[in-house]
Amino acid sequence: MPSSLVNLGLDLRGGAHLLAEVDVEGVARERMDALWPELRDALRGKVGTIRRLDAPAGELRISLSQPNNMEDALQVAHGFATPVSTLAGAGWFDLEALDENGILVLRHTEAGLTEMSDRVVAQSLEIIRRRIDEAGTREPTILRQGEDRVLIEVPGIDSAETLKSLIGTTAKLSFNAVLGTGGAAGADALILPSASQPALTYVLDPRAIVTGEDLTDSRPGFDQNGRPAVTFRFDSAGARAFGDFTAAHIGEPFAIVLDGEVLSAPVIQSHIPGGSGIITGNFTVEESTELSALLRAGALPAELRFLEERTIGPELGQDSIAAGARAAIVGLIAVCAIMVLSYGRLGLVATFALGINMAMLIGLLSAIGATLTLPGIAGIVLTMGMAVDANVLIFERIREELRVEKSVWRAVGKGFDNAFSAILDSNLTGLLTAALMFWLGSGPVRGFAVTMGLGILTSMFTAIFVTKLVLQSWLEWRRPKALKMTGLLSRLPTQTSINFFRAQYATFGASALAVVVSIFLIITMGLNLGIDFKGGTSIRAETHLSLDIGAYRTALSGIGMEDAVITEVFDPTFAPNQHVVSIRIGGEVGDAALSQTTLSRVQEALRGVDPSIAFTSVETIGGKVSAELLYMALLAVGAATTGILLYVWFRFEWQFSVGAVAALIHDVVVTLGVFSLFQFRVDLTIVAALLTILGYSINDTVVVFDRVRENLRKYRQIPLRDLLNLSANETLSRTLMTSLTTLAALVALLVLGGDVIRGFVFAITFGVVIGTWSSIYVAKNIVLMLGVDRRSREEREAALAPAES
Repeated sequence: MPSSLVNLGLDLRGGAHLLAEVDVEGVARERMDALWPELRDALRGKVGTIRRLDAPAGELRISLSQPNNMEDALQVAHGFATPVSTLAGAGWFDLEALDENGILVLRHTEAGLTEMSDRVVAQSLEIIRRRIDEAGTREPTILRQGEDRVLIEVPGIDSAETLKSLIGTTAKLSFNAVLGTGGAAGADALILPSASQPALTYVLDPRAIVTGEDLTDSRPGFDQNGRPAVTFRFDSAGARAFGDFTAAHIGEPFAIVLDGEVLSAPVIQSHIPGGSGIITGNFTVEESTELSALLRAGALPAELRFLEERTIGPELGQDSIAAGARAAIVGLIAVCAIMVLSYGRLGLVATFALGINMAMLIGLLSAIGATLTLPGIAGIVLTMGMAVDANVLIFERIREELRVEKSVWRAVGKGFDNAFSAILDSNLTGLLTAALMFWLGSGPVRGFAVTMGLGILTSMFTAIFVTKLVLQSWLEWRRPKALKMTGLLSRLPTQTSINFFRAQYATFGASALAVVVSIFLIITMGLNLGIDFKGGTSIRAETHLSLDIGAYRTALSGIGMEDAVITEVFDPTFAPNQHVVSIRIGGEVGDAALSQTTLSRVQEALRGVDPSIAFTSVETIGGKVSAELLYMALLAVGAATTGILLYVWFRFEWQFSVGAVAALIHDVVVTLGVFSLFQFRVDLTIVAALLTILGYSINDTVVVFDRVRENLRKYRQIPLRDLLNLSANETLSRTLMTSLTTLAALVALLVLGGDVIRGFVFAITFGVVIGTWSSIYVAKNIVLMLGVDRRSREEREAALAPAES
């Protein structure tokens, strides 16, 4: 821990976040365009007249005037294919040539496309990393995400637009021969506009003399007139090609092309053998410096399309750290106080184990290089509340064993043994939901999943090993004749006899009614989906002046933003002169995200109303990503529910599985109903909260079912209704204690954790309450209605034997 601190996410230290899609399809199209002149020259004179036809991107379709020469044409076309170098594509070529109804078709093979995609994305990653390093930024995160996407996070940068300007320009430099200006062009000529005079176009030879790949160095400088320019130097091969061309074309112009625009087209005055030169244009000093850095880093092999942008101000990050730290400290104190008050000396043991648990969790996060986000802090606080669950199970079992066992050693040992199955089942289901969050989630959701999953593992370890080690050491040291339970729980009845089925139909009916009403609310009122799922832009702004929402709305209406949703953010932790407003704006026509120009107009309009306003975070998500996130969110909840159904079915009986899943559906639907009723925002973090609710609810339900399974073997003659009641009473103190410690940590986070994650924490808090209810009044009711086959396995096999024979 001292040598390697936990990395802080952008929401805790500020910076810019981009999710970019690499245009691999464009690279395939460019390759075919570049291949056509060579293929045409190779076929000319061998197969008669040929003509290029319209074709999908990344494909060549050629008609032959003499179709009987198709075999020769295929042989020539096959010569342009090269073997795929990857293990997965061994034995394949990158191109295939086919005869489709007399048309010669040349296209990429599946293995060739995969190899090209991997190569282009890998090159893009390396060049992006070089460009960011050139700018001197520290600790950037640059990762491949999926097949053709790149995730870029850079702390300390002031805006996503600045980061885009640094990495988003392809900076493709080439030197091409000029065939003419503004006139007619041949079929294969390249027509490009002038960078300084867009009305002027140049007709260029598409075959570059040299490209930016031949550069070895590039520096900002000044031309002979003192204007900013960029000097460059070629490698030996580039210098030779450039020198040969200039020697052969004295008196002719050549074009310096950057990203599809002609920067200049000077006339060659003499042979240039040195391999160095200068690029002039209407540059500012800043632009020449940026261009030289881009050229040094190299050209991006493909265009980047930005799907998701976020800018977090450092002020918001510091506020989030302070709020999370306060909530964590208060939550830890509250949980420890509850355990000590409830169990006395055993509570001190649980507190010690909790301290070890927190140290291990933070150490593991540091060791694996995890990035701690604000939802990750929430995961740590939630772990504090849920970590004592295993200790509570063990202590309750020890209390039971002490009533029948005379030996303290045997009582403690049997307490640990009997609690193990419930601890294992309840925590495995929690790990299942954490794994699904990590697999299907992104960004902060993954951070929460990592923290939650590691917290479950460390809490299991500390409960089973650390707590046991401490108790055994104390028993060996003191050798007590009896283990007297102290704390408030020792003053309560050792066994309650509450009839949970007394109002069976009323409680189950209330739950069913809540589900029906929630579905009605979701259908009629809808869910207030955030930009994660709808696309658009969300702006968070702060000011020390009193907010005038009406003036803000009028200012935005003046620039055509009548549909902007403007709300004031309230939080008890804000300073008296700290006023926060949230602005949500839908996308423009054809896109779900605002352009930078439109975003700047929005900010200027708001500054016109309040010059002191500061924009602490800006988040933009495109429609393509939002649709994918919505699909993945639904898939995550569905997969978690299905996984829990199968696990409980495997560990118990199918009736228990149906009851558990019905309770989970009840919890999720009712929680969404509350969000629909009050129009709380539903974003990606709320989906993480729903998955957490699933994990907590099944945790509670499985503990009860584990006791039911044990009692089914112990009490063969007790009616199922009475047995379910007995099991619920035996686990009631554990249910209440776990709910109490979890709620203590969550309430601390809800009150002190800040407004940024308040919706997320509220969803989990409400889910804990409703999950405790459903484990008692929904899951067991359904098991009772379905009934349980109480025969042993041998009796069932014996009953099936005559039927099979």
